[in-house]
Amino acid sequence: MTAGQRDLRRGAAALEWLFNPFRSTPVPEIYDLISTDAISENGLYLNLGDWRTATSIDEACTALVHRLGAAADLGPGDAVVDVGFGFGDQDIYWARAFEPARITGFNITRSQVERARERVAAEGLADRVDLRHGSATAMPLPDASADKVLALECAFHFDTRAAFFREAYRVLRPGGRLVLGDIIPARPGPTRARRAAQRAGWALTSRIWNIPRANADTPESYRAKLRGAGFTNIRMESIRDDVFVPLHRYVTARPELMRRYHPLLRLPFHAARYADPARLYSGLDYVLVSAETPA
Repeated sequence: MTAGQRDLRRGAAALEWLFNPFRSTPVPEIYDLISTDAISENGLYLNLGDWRTATSIDEACTALVHRLGAAADLGPGDAVVDVGFGFGDQDIYWARAFEPARITGFNITRSQVERARERVAAEGLADRVDLRHGSATAMPLPDASADKVLALECAFHFDTRAAFFREAYRVLRPGGRLVLGDIIPARPGPTRARRAAQRAGWALTSRIWNIPRANADTPESYRAKLRGAGFTNIRMESIRDDVFVPLHRYVTARPELMRRYHPLLRLPFHAARYADPARLYSGLDYVLVSAETPA
């Protein structure tokens, strides 16, 4: 296949993903389309970032990874499971910054697994970071074999989030901790117009990113699912103000960041540049969640 033919095929797949309302693109296909065209300028981070003090996309992405690791209280001796690890940036960071004994990762996108393994090996971390192709809802790990399970911007994809909670509980040791950076629908606004905009925003987000209907959780149902899986000491913090709007402002001020994407994949960006970000993301909440298995 020639480069031109590959480009045409990718363009057709992008149109199907973004604009066909009758098809949900499988998650591995979505990330194959995005490929390594991350908006991060140095690494291959795919997360949305913690923008409290960051002045660049890479700083923000690293800050969010650090925030998740700190919430998990990662440390020496920990056996860590990371699901949905992308291209491995977060595992490389956690291995160096927190020095756990080992990190075992699972990801269903083969192209990401292959590239992440190469990057981990190049960093000299292959003896401590084991990245595998596999599902977060059916991990081939023994019961009570992990101290921490982390999921950064991926659990909304899982079929279902509740199934992942049960599997995380199974692999965690007593006193283990589950930590997520996750996206759920925002609480309904005060006006009918606001609520309509929120519903439309969530519907579009869930279609494009293939979020199962069962994962459209409220904070209350989210906590109930964690309790149902057996977790205790549940903490949930909305950090949406640290994520969506500042990211939008940063990227729209730097359109050159999007030039690495296929022209058809840039279309939503061009449409969003002129939107009010507070309204654009009104249907989304970003939550930092932690929960523990009973000691």
